[in-house]
Amino acid sequence: MKKSVLAMAIAATSVAFVGAAQAEVKIGFIGGFTGPIESLTPPIYDGARLAVQQINEQGGILGGQTLVMPSADTTCSDASAASNAADRMVNTENVTAIVGALCTGATVAAANSAAIPGGVVMVSPASTAPAVTELDDNDLVFRTVPSDAYQGEILAKLMLDKGFDEVAVTYVNNDYGRGLADAFTAAFEAGGGMVAENLAHEDGRADYRSELGSLSASGAETLVVLAYADGSGQTILRQAYESGAFTQFAGADGMVGSSLIEAVGADVLEGMIATRPGSPELPGTEIFAEAAEAADLDPTAVFAAQAYDAAFLLALAIEQNGSAEREGLSQALRSVSSAPGEVILPGEWEKAVELIAAGEEINYEGASGSHEFDENGDVPGVVVEMVVEGGAFVGKGLVDL
Repeated sequence: MKKSVLAMAIAATSVAFVGAAQAEVKIGFIGGFTGPIESLTPPIYDGARLAVQQINEQGGILGGQTLVMPSADTTCSDASAASNAADRMVNTENVTAIVGALCTGATVAAANSAAIPGGVVMVSPASTAPAVTELDDNDLVFRTVPSDAYQGEILAKLMLDKGFDEVAVTYVNNDYGRGLADAFTAAFEAGGGMVAENLAHEDGRADYRSELGSLSASGAETLVVLAYADGSGQTILRQAYESGAFTQFAGADGMVGSSLIEAVGADVLEGMIATRPGSPELPGTEIFAEAAEAADLDPTAVFAAQAYDAAFLLALAIEQNGSAEREGLSQALRSVSSAPGEVILPGEWEKAVELIAAGEEINYEGASGSHEFDENGDVPGVVVEMVVEGGAFVGKGLVDL
């Protein structure tokens, strides 16, 4: 009798444990919490967490389960760290899907080493390099941000329109830097401009004076730096200013951060031109902005809106898929993100759940716009002009080709 009671108690405990385990659904987040984008990562993470918070406040996921978001550090620049972060999410945390990574090299490493073998969908809110398009990913890797093939063209057009006809370019020697530099250079030269020098550099060094000597010897007075605000980009701008060789600076999304201005100096960077993926003026954009401000999150922070959309879309796909299983999630993601269907705006979780339960199709129109994924998991997007004015990057509006 005692053995029977004990067995029943163990069985009851086991059932309770399984029930507790099933009461949570996990979407992982992997990003560069340390390294060359460490100042940019927190608001991106907070954007994704805002989506999770809203979902849980509106009844949770899959019949009232709690959505949780474990996180891991990729360092942005270390492929081994990115692989380890993804392995932990896929094989230890047993997440259903992943928001991330942020830097392209980290996304590629995480996808190839763990996510693709594990059948886990990844949605990056920040990996912009064309290399993501080229992944053989079994339809598992998506992004809510446009490719740099587009941003490079936009930056080139913007500079040409502003009268810059000769520039020197230096880019961080990784997938992000190379892809962006190739796109910018091709578009700038096709538009009649001259790239007097186009030079790769390695991230994480303390001295770039040799590279700057080669760049300044080209005779160009404008330096385009395609790197990271907390990494080589910051050091290069500081040393470029000290050299006195350049009168104007420009960059792209990886350089748009307050830490860059604080480190290099507001007076030094006054008038610096940059581009970054942005959000069109749609109802979802305004709704996200209000919710973000209420949560003490800057809605204009680089990739914050895209991270919110990545998390919300993955949650919608899980709900549409009907379980926390990984199989079938990519098809569900495509379903909830595209027409036809009842439009779902940021924060409208309860409405979405009711429609899905009723067998109705939905179409999420998010914080950073619509996300009609193409066959490669890419989305069309918009790019915003940024200019350093009065000690801060200030948005000047959308730029079109």
